[in-house]
Amino acid sequence: MTAADHAPGTHVPAAEFRDAMGHFATGVTVITSVGADGAPVGTTANAVTSLSLDPPLILVCFELASLTLRAIRGHGAFVVNVLAAGQEQLSAGFARRGLAAAWEGVRHRHGPTGSPRLEGVLAVVECTVEHRLPGGDHEIVVGRVRHVETSATPAAPLVFFRGGYAALASQPASTPRSGPSARKSHSPNFCSRNGAAPEPPSASRCR
Repeated sequence: MTAADHAPGTHVPAAEFRDAMGHFATGVTVITSVGADGAPVGTTANAVTSLSLDPPLILVCFELASLTLRAIRGHGAFVVNVLAAGQEQLSAGFARRGLAAAWEGVRHRHGPTGSPRLEGVLAVVECTVEHRLPGGDHEIVVGRVRHVETSATPAAPLVFFRGGYAALASQPASTPRSGPSARKSHSPNFCSRNGAAPEPPSASRCR
């Protein structure tokens, strides 16, 4: 017998689940890859997490009908572009269906795997597909990290919380952390709402 055998009603309405998870603040990313026709594709996503350091793995979740997921299946590689505060418009553009329009005026370059890296973002994590796993109405893609790059210009991240964008006001620490992987540490002071996103980059919006 396990706890699941004694659990009360197991049905949780989707709206309640979405609302509860909306209280978990996340960063915002744009996942990019290359379509079968060679054109760049991308979607806004916050269902993203690091998975392993050795080997370096990252996990991203996509709707089963996602056009970006379809491209990743064919191309076998993708980039996680981590957005900075002030890049709400970039996030909103890639949150909508209709991939071609999202790229208008967006500066990018191709990384070693051929996947697009967006210019001006906080960080890029370039991956090849390691595993694809079922996840209900989503597919879980595990990527092996092949290349990483971080911005040389300090900036706060774009944050998503309870259906709206937010930004962290950060104050640089007096001394950086030591060690071979040291990066400048920042201490967030507060989280301020910057208005609602036109299309939330929640797990169900990973298209």
